[in-house]
Amino acid sequence: MDLEGIARKAGVSRSTVSRVINNSPNVSDRTRQRVLSVIEQENFHPNIAARALVKRRTDIIGVVIPSPANVFLSDNNYYPMLLSGLGQATRALDYAMLMWLGEVTHDDQHLMHKISNPHLTDGLIFVSLTNDHPLYTKLSRLRIPFVMIDRPFADLDYANYVSIDNVRGGEVATEHLIRIGRRRIAHITGMMTITDAHDRLAGYKNALRAAGLPIDYRLIVEGQFTYEAGYHGMKTLLPHQPDALFAASDTVAAGALQAAKEAGLRVPEDLSIVGFDDVDIALQSNPALTTIRQPIRDKGEVATRLLVDLIHERVSSPQHVVLPTELVVRQSCGG
Repeated sequence: MDLEGIARKAGVSRSTVSRVINNSPNVSDRTRQRVLSVIEQENFHPNIAARALVKRRTDIIGVVIPSPANVFLSDNNYYPMLLSGLGQATRALDYAMLMWLGEVTHDDQHLMHKISNPHLTDGLIFVSLTNDHPLYTKLSRLRIPFVMIDRPFADLDYANYVSIDNVRGGEVATEHLIRIGRRRIAHITGMMTITDAHDRLAGYKNALRAAGLPIDYRLIVEGQFTYEAGYHGMKTLLPHQPDALFAASDTVAAGALQAAKEAGLRVPEDLSIVGFDDVDIALQSNPALTTIRQPIRDKGEVATRLLVDLIHERVSSPQHVVLPTELVVRQSCGG
């Protein structure tokens, strides 16, 4: 049966059926229910929209990664590992995944409208939104469940998220360097518009204070989660003679390691280095990097399962899941 047949059986016009399918507000509840009843009786599903309308679900999860596409081509395999976890859980739960990849600006209203369209997905997973991201203003108005991977920068009392204890991770990294006798411990941060970077910096400072060591701001360099930021950050630090570095990511640590080598420093004899993440570059570096391992794939899997539970109303918002990290000691600290 086509739209005309549905309209005749429901006693409405074809345009009314179309408005119901497109969830237009210009249809009375009584008429909407009558049309939906006919659609279900006739098993009318010529396209995804009609089938989703009858089921009230699309069985699709939307994943929004508002980062440049070239992050997938970098030495940092964080995003591929995260997507592996997302994809594995999505398949296991019999869902499909729709992904938006690329930077979203305040002017990109069309894309932002698509992302928040409840007819495309049953729920959304947002990955690493910066604190000033234009999508933040839409979160409270979303009509579908959403989960954020990584704790939101703002204190959003309605937000669901899956994260790690970045503060504790920063503390453990710095405590390890203190334990092996280092005292001039530097830090190159990640992107400071992302909560992870703030929290890792906070952990670094906490550990120094707890050990009675001064916080020397000449030993703190603001960076990005990139190799280049680590390389240039270490060049900035060299005149201040650090004997150790806690880097906000393994990719940052690898860039810093290269700059230290070029300056004639021996790692770990002259400079001990600890990274964060435990991605491939940590093992590929020479020497291999001591790092804070975070369960990247698990974050994707847990976020997906949490979102499906929210979709099926098995849990209610807000849900906050914090996964543990662990120290992995390798040669960059003499391990």
